[in-house]
Amino acid sequence: MSGNTSRAGQAARAGSAGRAGTLGPSERDAIVARVIAALEAHARPIEGLDPDRYFRTSTKTTFLNTGTPFMRALGKALAREHRADWSLADVVGLVDVLVRDTRFDVKSVGIELLACFQRQFTPALLPTVKRWLAGDHCANWATTDALCGYVIGPLLLTHPELVSVVASWCTHRNMWVRRASAVALIKPAVTARGHALDAAYEVATSLRRDGHDLIHKAVGWLLREAGKADSTRLEQYLREGGDAIPRTTLRYAIERFSPEQRRELLEATRGTPRRLRAPTC
Repeated sequence: MSGNTSRAGQAARAGSAGRAGTLGPSERDAIVARVIAALEAHARPIEGLDPDRYFRTSTKTTFLNTGTPFMRALGKALAREHRADWSLADVVGLVDVLVRDTRFDVKSVGIELLACFQRQFTPALLPTVKRWLAGDHCANWATTDALCGYVIGPLLLTHPELVSVVASWCTHRNMWVRRASAVALIKPAVTARGHALDAAYEVATSLRRDGHDLIHKAVGWLLREAGKADSTRLEQYLREGGDAIPRTTLRYAIERFSPEQRRELLEATRGTPRRLRAPTC
């Protein structure tokens, strides 16, 4: 076991001996305090990087710079220690406090902790997750993408009936909710295909006119991964979209094509696009 993992485990176990039953507010607050103390103890100076600029934060966010390995280890250690005595409701209540904290590292531990309880996920979790996004508690690409990859995506795989719900987020006024409508569909589109793959293309089309480059990049990422399921469909979609598709989206989407195909598609999509009726997602 690495030093980071061992220290994170010790931090999670502190004061937890003999705990049983429902997680009450006082104990929840005590655990939050221990998480924050563990992170602050491992905070490092940030040198040569402006984290707000790098992570494209849209709200005030503090970075302790504890490092991804330690944050993940701390979240997993908490899950191991309390898996037998915490319900999903207990975990969500705790994570709700962690995600609302202004510190990036605290949010990350919360998402890692919640991800460890994937087998207990139910559709009732989705509105809570959406509130975190819409409330700007995940207001940077790293936190939003982690929530999509570790929580929303797995939820959609086990509850495919929710795919259309998440796809409908593409019209939301909050940019992070819109980004999630694309990023959260990546796993289902590649793994489940079918309806999820169709939804991925519908979201991509609806987000073409979005003015934010983080949306263009997210859609390009979604399309690139959708190409794993059907590369012919991706190529046809790009050709039909033509120059209506933002160039950033296009460049991300064609990354897995051969150099010759990439050059040809970049040139072919400079012309007048074939008009497509934008679907309602």
